[in-house]
Amino acid sequence: MFPRTLLAVDGNSLLHRSFHAAARTGFHTADGRPMWAVRGLLSQLSAAVDRVCADAVVVGFDDPAASARRQRWPSYKSQREPKPRTLEDQLDAAVDVLRELGVVVAVPPGLEADDVLASAAAYARTMGVRTVVATSDRDSFALIDDNTKMLRILNGGVDASPLLDPARLFMVTGVRPEQYVDFAALRGDVSDNLPGVPGVGPKTAARLLAEFGTGRAAFDDAARSGERCRQVLGAATGRVLAAPEARRVWELNRAVMAMVTDAPLGLDLERGVGCLPLEESAVRTTFARLELHIPTALRALTGRSGSTSTAAPRPADVDASWRPPSRRSTMRHPPLPKPRRPEPAYVQETLF
Repeated sequence: MFPRTLLAVDGNSLLHRSFHAAARTGFHTADGRPMWAVRGLLSQLSAAVDRVCADAVVVGFDDPAASARRQRWPSYKSQREPKPRTLEDQLDAAVDVLRELGVVVAVPPGLEADDVLASAAAYARTMGVRTVVATSDRDSFALIDDNTKMLRILNGGVDASPLLDPARLFMVTGVRPEQYVDFAALRGDVSDNLPGVPGVGPKTAARLLAEFGTGRAAFDDAARSGERCRQVLGAATGRVLAAPEARRVWELNRAVMAMVTDAPLGLDLERGVGCLPLEESAVRTTFARLELHIPTALRALTGRSGSTSTAAPRPADVDASWRPPSRRSTMRHPPLPKPRRPEPAYVQETLF
């Protein structure tokens, strides 16, 4: 018997993508509430459940009122502009809509959706359950292991998004999942206002970790003689790593990027809390209100097709003498060109 699968969804990530991708629709519900981003989130949730054959679901959101990371490190995400009011409204609405649908939603005080995904993966392991985390945020690369895969949501939707395991992650990044936090801390993250170690980009970080295994081992070598650093990365990079400021930057980034693995989730898989299927009436009501395709949602979220049965054709409805035409088409088509294999650089740009 195959183990069950828990789908942990980054609600902020998917809703943000839908907010921008579907803004041109300007979809509002009958009572005038903006809902195009919520509509996109539900569509992606249904598709992700179907794609990974999920048995249980939890959706995580950032706490909109407080941030433990910003309180400890005020510069964290300090460069970001305030969210548009329509985005804030739809983030609030998404939580209500998902709970009405019967989905477990986690908004841990002071924490972020990343922490929900990390905690879900840790919880699932204790339950003998596999995890798939669905997000467009590359921070979750660090969660990938033998029990956790990542559905990296990209342009093109759920069906066009890669499902990453440790081998595939190494293929596109050059580092193993357990090395990813070191990798990201060396490279930095502009979107979170976390500058990287000067002169160390993704390629240099990957080479450094391939040689030393961990960032700590590399900085220790640089602080001593630095011979291995100079051999692998050159004298200039060796001098950079030997500077105390470089190590301080790396340690700060690593601390900020560390995810909480014991956040409250509200799941209880033994009692069925968070498990599929959902109630058919709730799925019908919610998806009808948002003018989404109900049969697709029913199949994914309730396990039912939702189609009405039709009577079998009567003999009078069947023409027993009918045969398919036997004429062969004379149309000819030129041969299809041989597909080009994407260059590694293109693959990395797409996934990153």
